[in-house]
Amino acid sequence: MSATGAMPPSPPERSMSRDSQDSMEDYWSEVRNIEEDCQGGQEEMIERSSMDEVELEEAWLHEAGLSTLVSGTLTDSPAEALLSTLTRSQAAMVKKRLDNYTQTMRKRNKQPIRHVRDVFSTADTSVSRTHKSLETVLSRYDWSASMLHVLIDSYLAAVKFQIVTPKQGLTRVHDLSSEDIKKIACISLIELTTFYDALGIELKRNRMVRSKVRETGIFGVPLTTLLENDQKKFPGSKVPLVFKKLLSKLEQTGLQTEGILRVPGSASRVKHLRQELDTKFYEDRFDWEQVRHNDAAGLLKMFIRELPHPLLTQQHMPAFTAAQNIPSTKHQLQALHLLILLLPEVNRDTLKALLEFLNKVVAYEEKNRMSLWNVSMIVAPNLFTSRDKTTRQEEMQGAAGAAHLVRLLIIYQDLLWTVPCFLISHVRKMNEAAMSKKTPSSEKTKRKLLRRRNTDREKEKSEVTDLREGVIRVQAPLHAKVSMAIQLDNETRARDVMARFDFENGRRQKCFLFEVGGNIGERCLHPDTHLLEVYRVNPHCEWILKSRTT
Repeated sequence: MSATGAMPPSPPERSMSRDSQDSMEDYWSEVRNIEEDCQGGQEEMIERSSMDEVELEEAWLHEAGLSTLVSGTLTDSPAEALLSTLTRSQAAMVKKRLDNYTQTMRKRNKQPIRHVRDVFSTADTSVSRTHKSLETVLSRYDWSASMLHVLIDSYLAAVKFQIVTPKQGLTRVHDLSSEDIKKIACISLIELTTFYDALGIELKRNRMVRSKVRETGIFGVPLTTLLENDQKKFPGSKVPLVFKKLLSKLEQTGLQTEGILRVPGSASRVKHLRQELDTKFYEDRFDWEQVRHNDAAGLLKMFIRELPHPLLTQQHMPAFTAAQNIPSTKHQLQALHLLILLLPEVNRDTLKALLEFLNKVVAYEEKNRMSLWNVSMIVAPNLFTSRDKTTRQEEMQGAAGAAHLVRLLIIYQDLLWTVPCFLISHVRKMNEAAMSKKTPSSEKTKRKLLRRRNTDREKEKSEVTDLREGVIRVQAPLHAKVSMAIQLDNETRARDVMARFDFENGRRQKCFLFEVGGNIGERCLHPDTHLLEVYRVNPHCEWILKSRTT
């Protein structure tokens, strides 16, 4: 992304221009449309349910990958590897959450399995191998080096909020393996909690409402269920097919139509089409020719609203809402960045598909009369107005703030779907720590591993006797020439290797260079990645040229 526009003003500075005043009318018009849709009883209002202290801390520890801190099984667990990579401020936050859990349990007269001192002290010898003590862990880091300040500085250039490509390469969310993305989410939650605490914001969570959900049809069916059904027919699908089809219909017929998204379709027609989609879509009997662009817009918004769990997730909705009140736009982006990385994969991919479409709508503003504020105001109540019981005053107070967040999501979506360097560094350290803890369980296993290691070494000597420091061997199984030794220098980039294989073998299907193994699961390298920089941080990885699965 090249976000070259001026920095959006922070919330206190945002003035109610003529455009934004008109957009507020769009917001309340959309709210009225939603209320009319709900009058038929299709959407049941539910009581907002917040967690008590113990539930809150247990849920936080579980999502942060630290549930073993209270189960007594920390040794040699992924949590131990995660703890060993934390910054001073992050470690302090984990201690604070664990201590709060302990104190709350004691007030309930329920003895917790482990006290915070047992995790962060030399008394526990298994933990001390990694930490020695909390003070030792904390002393390794300077508060000024907290990643709270690094995230924006690494990726946002001064006022214009441009993506800055690091030498190790820009990493998009879909460039990483699913296992590494799970680790990214754990670290992101710890970082977000630390960040909000520094801003004086209490990070609340909503209890996951357990209710019976539909397993068949389209509307009111969980995203995961829809995607599982789609993948049976189209393996590799990332976004529910019906959602993609609605977006495609709107792009084909509505991008240049005045009032697209704003002007509702016929309520009776939309209701009829909804029923037909539910019964005919998966039988390939639904007639898309009968769907007008206004109908498609109504169906799209109805699909989002009727999800049994919000697109932004029930548990993280309070954190998204709290971001509305952060006074600095830079810090709002920082919070959104971490929240996007926390979303489940299908939610994140579906949200990205929606934002890409909204960006196209705004690009045709001269034709469709839909400005960025118009679009944001119309989409906001569909994303942020849940089925919780809220007061009218609460809705009014959140209207402009919710629309502003949607505006930021649209403008900076490319930036928000990148993974910051410091999180990649965290993952590398976690993987290295996990590998260092792996020890053979028996003498037989040790001998087997030793034989394998010796065999691998002999194979390396025979195949790559010419490899020296700074020389890599790139494997290209899809090419005629399947292997090539490459001497790296400070200017060698991923695109150079890709071009060299294309020249040697002739251009076929599009292939990308990956670093695989070592201290990373798998990472697709951006064409401008400086390979020597990657080699230095991950000298034991394999270099593979292959096509993407997405």
